[in-house]
Amino acid sequence: MTLVEVAVPLPLFHTLTFLAPPEQPVERGARVLVSVRGRRVVGVVTGPTPPDSRSRLPERTAALRPILRVLDGGPVFRTDLVDVCSWLADYYVSPIGLVLRAALPSALGAAAKPDPATRRRRILAIAQELPTLTARDGAFKRAPQQRQVYERLAELGGSAPADLLLAQLGVSPAVVTAMAKKGVIRIAHEELSRDPFATRPISASPPVSPTAAQRAAIEALTTADAGSVTLLHGVTGSGKTLVYLEVLREIVLNRGRTAIMLVPEIALTPQTVDRFRAVFGDSVAVLHSSLSDGERYDAWRALKSGERRIAVGARSAVFAPLENLGAVIVDEEHEASYKQGEAPRYHARDVAIVRARAAGAICVLGTATPSLETWQNVLDRKYAKLELKDRVGGGALPPVRVVDIRAAARGPVAAADRTVRQVLSAELDAAISTRLERGEQSILLLNRRGYSAFVQCGACEWVAACPRCSISLTYHRTPERLICHYCLHGESPASACPQCGEATLRQRGLGTQQVERVLGERYPAARIARMDVDTTSGKWAHADILDRVGRGEVDILVGTQMIAKGLDFPNVTLVGVVDADVGLNLPDFRAAERTFQLVSQVAGRAGRGPKGGEVIVQTRQPKNHAITTALTHDFSAFAAIELPMRQSPAYPPTVRLANVVISGTREDLVAETAIAAGQWMTKAVAQVPAGALELIGPAPCAIDRIQDRWRWHFVLRATRAGALTAVARHFLTTFELPNRAGLRVAFDRDPVSLL
Repeated sequence: MTLVEVAVPLPLFHTLTFLAPPEQPVERGARVLVSVRGRRVVGVVTGPTPPDSRSRLPERTAALRPILRVLDGGPVFRTDLVDVCSWLADYYVSPIGLVLRAALPSALGAAAKPDPATRRRRILAIAQELPTLTARDGAFKRAPQQRQVYERLAELGGSAPADLLLAQLGVSPAVVTAMAKKGVIRIAHEELSRDPFATRPISASPPVSPTAAQRAAIEALTTADAGSVTLLHGVTGSGKTLVYLEVLREIVLNRGRTAIMLVPEIALTPQTVDRFRAVFGDSVAVLHSSLSDGERYDAWRALKSGERRIAVGARSAVFAPLENLGAVIVDEEHEASYKQGEAPRYHARDVAIVRARAAGAICVLGTATPSLETWQNVLDRKYAKLELKDRVGGGALPPVRVVDIRAAARGPVAAADRTVRQVLSAELDAAISTRLERGEQSILLLNRRGYSAFVQCGACEWVAACPRCSISLTYHRTPERLICHYCLHGESPASACPQCGEATLRQRGLGTQQVERVLGERYPAARIARMDVDTTSGKWAHADILDRVGRGEVDILVGTQMIAKGLDFPNVTLVGVVDADVGLNLPDFRAAERTFQLVSQVAGRAGRGPKGGEVIVQTRQPKNHAITTALTHDFSAFAAIELPMRQSPAYPPTVRLANVVISGTREDLVAETAIAAGQWMTKAVAQVPAGALELIGPAPCAIDRIQDRWRWHFVLRATRAGALTAVARHFLTTFELPNRAGLRVAFDRDPVSLL
């Protein structure tokens, strides 16, 4: 009798024991079909049942639940990846079955059959040679369409895809079925690989020779110890991507190992894939959320089989099923988009480090603006550090000018220029005009989409708000709608105030749509493109916009944070930050850090070619340290100011945090439950060593209602990671929520935001 542990995709913090089929071995990491509570689900075998657990099992073998079916010819998870997922489940206090399902392509996560998403097509091939006209007359007497198919096959070399041939000749499938029965042709099946990048031309140039600083970094990384973590801290334009390519050339091509390359934004994926395909050809597979289920599954299969050896993608690519992993690279490691927003709420950067160590691979964290957690680990000598202090080609970082838009607003402005000055200061306006005259390109950043931030009545101060969320509605001009950016509720703008009836509704705050309109009116001959969530919903929308910029078909690119990183266009000589204060005053401990990173990153898009460049930052807080240090591209100076501010009150990286959110459809019941949970947690905190864990709250969330769900939260602040893990697991497994009002608990360890 063989007993195995199976993780099922249910909210269970433990595995279930099943009886393995005697006639078939069940390996760790295999998918199996099992019955749980009368329901068939797909689970993953995590290993044999430990001997000390067998004593708690039913005495009679008949009482044990058998595995209904082993679904694949072999494990879908390697042992080291099962170990990584087990760590993830333990650290983030998430059910192991949900973690393993998240690590699989959706086609495998729920389908109870092998190769569920494989696409095949029929191939027709000549089975009986009919070289003479007499032979063909005899075989196809009274069957002219069959003869037509045969002769076309002969012209094509003896075989062709059935769908293409039938469409070309206009004949039905019954014709080829009859030919197969005669034995004249045979019908085979061929698997189709859905690779959306296969037909995309490679626009990246072959990599150039490394500089001395790059060669030193490449040498250090290719000789680094297995399992080591290195911060590659390079200023924007210093050639970090070339270092990645050369390191992987050594590890993948010369040593025969595999690699994972993580990028934070889908917008960066096409450019990164182009650069990697230019060096590694068809060895690159892409994994990210904008691909179809079938495309992701085919990429996953190609990586698992060894056909492809480099996985490029967003955070889920950290689970790529690669054997003999040699390197994991996390580009722009500071980016918040590496944090998963739903359970399991993992941070891909931290999982990448654990994955690399489990596989004996090196881990490289690349950025010009490190997260303070990573920087502290460098200061504590837990991570190594390599620096690229200069731009490739000897170019200097672009000079940055600050424009205090408070002072600009107080100055005299002609009536015709008033609308323009709300968006563009005189300095930024003049700089854009100069670039247009020279035939150079400009990038303008505003990290807020839509046309206006909100609509307000000038008489009674009423603000249009979402009926489902505690947030104002954003005005969008094309199409004209008021939209909630949390639940996507939309409605037509009112012509008069619904509260007082006055027709004094005013649009407040800037959005990218308004910037685009002002630019179009100010520079009617300019070619303008906007890049935000509203313009990039299509599959290739990101790539299409950036390709146009690269070909010189765009004079001014306007966008949100997705244009702030990774873009390399030599003809961009001006970057303007329309409003650097967006996000700076949010009630979140990372507000200054994010502002510094965003301004520094977008400033680095300018001056990457021989023409040089400049940056103009518009702000109301020119003395804020996030702004002043970004002006000099000085991360060390920013960290020296910000780190002491994280000590009192204590915030990461000084301590570890967990945000526990309780939500439901009834405000009173959510409040009562959150208070009860806080009282439960107060008693639990008292049981751990003094100073190891602190409870803050409970209190309503900053945005206390989203999608008709009221939200309260409390924060756990820990100096000992183990204490936080133990108390959180005890809370999530023993605290009983009332079975009313759809109450839920969400546990978010190492949150990137507390909003």
